[in-house]
Amino acid sequence: MYHTPVMLRECLEGLNIKPEGIYVDVTYGGGGHARGILEHLDKKGRLIAFDQDEDALQNKIDDDRLTLIHQNFSYVKNFCKLYGYGKVNGIFADLGVSSHQLDVPEKGFSTRFEGKLDMRMSAKTQLTAANIVNEYERDELIRIFKLYGELQNSAKIADGIIRTRTVQPIETTSQLMKIITPMAPRMRENKFAAQLFQALRIETNKEMEALSALLQQSVDLLSPEGRLVILSYHSLEDRLVKNFMRSGNFEGVIEKDFYGNPLTPFNIITRKPITASEEEIVSNNRARSAKLRIAKFKSKKTE
Repeated sequence: MYHTPVMLRECLEGLNIKPEGIYVDVTYGGGGHARGILEHLDKKGRLIAFDQDEDALQNKIDDDRLTLIHQNFSYVKNFCKLYGYGKVNGIFADLGVSSHQLDVPEKGFSTRFEGKLDMRMSAKTQLTAANIVNEYERDELIRIFKLYGELQNSAKIADGIIRTRTVQPIETTSQLMKIITPMAPRMRENKFAAQLFQALRIETNKEMEALSALLQQSVDLLSPEGRLVILSYHSLEDRLVKNFMRSGNFEGVIEKDFYGNPLTPFNIITRKPITASEEEIVSNNRARSAKLRIAKFKSKKTE
């Protein structure tokens, strides 16, 4: 197992696992959270897991109760139905990039290694980070860096990239680092680079679109009292999860029936997100920015 699961105890408690239940882990990765779920299931219990990264398949736990599907989780509803699971007792997601993916130079996720500007979580997809930096228009680059990287000088970064790519293509992480490092705030170079790489990764893998699809499909998949448990690492992801759990839509606007009763599909378990303890952050740096939100499904027809 190459992945230390973030807030494992809190995630398992959030799922409120029934031993005979059916659960979905849409981000299998190193199998850390999946192993924890399986330990709480009896012989009748089942775990359906998803991962689009080929490397995750090498890490499959040998357990008859586990079905590991090599697909993007935006198709979760269709594949659960295909495998005969119309309703499930819990859905779990650990968003973002795994420590293993960051440590593989060829994937181009990390600012620490020389590698191609790839950043694809699945080799089956066409769009790479190199396509983005070399082909996207200025306005699109600015939007990505501002929205997904939360970078204030997005226009300056976009201009620097466009100036460079007119001379030669930007194909490696070191080429990109050479462009952006002079633009970084002093003493914050590492964070600045990480935010920019994060923005490219989110766009490359269409992560916000996949998360939106997962949330929308959760209301069709979950049984009454079923749990939705999501770990996010970026304010945009967290806001999307918070709004959907609160209202059933991405704007966070709660609709009401004729009598003024809120029409919401979930009961919120976590009014504020759960964060990792200082002890866990020391032992697992990936937990530093993690926010855990938990909700309990009411029923398909909102109450």
